[in-house]
Amino acid sequence: MDSKSNVNLGNTSEKMNSSPNALSSEAKDVQDVAQFVQTLLQQVQDKFQMMSDQILSRIDEMGHRIDDLEHNLNELMQQAGISDEPQVNTVQQNASSGDQK
Repeated sequence: MDSKSNVNLGNTSEKMNSSPNALSSEAKDVQDVAQFVQTLLQQVQDKFQMMSDQILSRIDEMGHRIDDLEHNLNELMQQAGISDEPQVNTVQQNASSGDQK
């Protein structure tokens, strides 16, 4: 009976001795997972920032293209003797005359 008690005590002490190692291993695993998640989030943030910068750059480029197009249209209208002002007034007059009906 004493040998059984010693065996049981031996197993208990072995479990107690392995517990700090298990905790240390678990803590390392948690730390590794946390580091992985942090790295992954940083990569996602960097990718998002890069894509945002590209989108803003393309929007700026489109704005410049629209400005150039508007400038070219105004030049063509001046060369053709067409003014922008009367067309706006005509549209406003048509809208006003439509209100009177």
